[in-house]
Amino acid sequence: MPPHDFRPISLMTPGTAPIVGVWTRVPYPDVPAFDAATLQIQWRQLHAGQALPPPTPGPLLEGWARYHRGDFEQAVSIGLLHGDQGLALANQATAVYANYLERRESVRLALFRQVAERAGAQATAEPDNCQALYWQAYALGRYAEGISVARALAQGLGGKVKHSLERVIALQPHHADAHISLGAFHAEVIDKVGPLVARMTYGARAETAIELFERGLELHPDSASGLMEYARGLLALHGDGRMAEATRLYEKAAALKPVDARERLDVELARAGLSD
Repeated sequence: MPPHDFRPISLMTPGTAPIVGVWTRVPYPDVPAFDAATLQIQWRQLHAGQALPPPTPGPLLEGWARYHRGDFEQAVSIGLLHGDQGLALANQATAVYANYLERRESVRLALFRQVAERAGAQATAEPDNCQALYWQAYALGRYAEGISVARALAQGLGGKVKHSLERVIALQPHHADAHISLGAFHAEVIDKVGPLVARMTYGARAETAIELFERGLELHPDSASGLMEYARGLLALHGDGRMAEATRLYEKAAALKPVDARERLDVELARAGLSD
């Protein structure tokens, strides 16, 4: 059964941190395999949460294939070689790796700062770039969890996350991941500062959080990460009174057949949450 404070911080156990400079590989041999050809066929399903158009065939497409099969370090390197066109790949691969596999807290936070800075600079230059806005928000949100949400709110990071996600939804109403992330923001702020301060200071409301979670899962019903975020949001907002519903959401996430490396990691997190 998922505990109230469960967070997808890492799948690495204490003592397994790699040496400096080495990226940890996905530790599961059953991760789906991809190459550029199969990726083109499955692209729409793999990017259902963000509706990202596929790149033209070439090295960048191969970089995305590496990302989806869990070669995050190589995916980042390829993305950074392609300038602005490769930043979505580089930022996504860096953020996903940091969130799920990097055990060293200082390295995790540094990677999230890298993503936030790269994506933030791109969003400044391209205010309508949904990928830049989303990954900036994602990285800042995970960074906030690492330094404590209360401290992050005091630094003004909460407003940046909220603004970026609201902008993504305004530009791309079918961006499922942005709906889920904004729902999680509302729930997290309410949990940390209380409903009155959350509403007056950040415009965060429990009913808005639920609406955002529901809309996100309507757009992408088989999102393992979305199901878990909704479960955690219910517990943050309503406590153990919604434990049965939260557990059902975790069970659904744990039962999904992973479509790529990230979802394989999410399914493992769902299983871990149920066993706690």
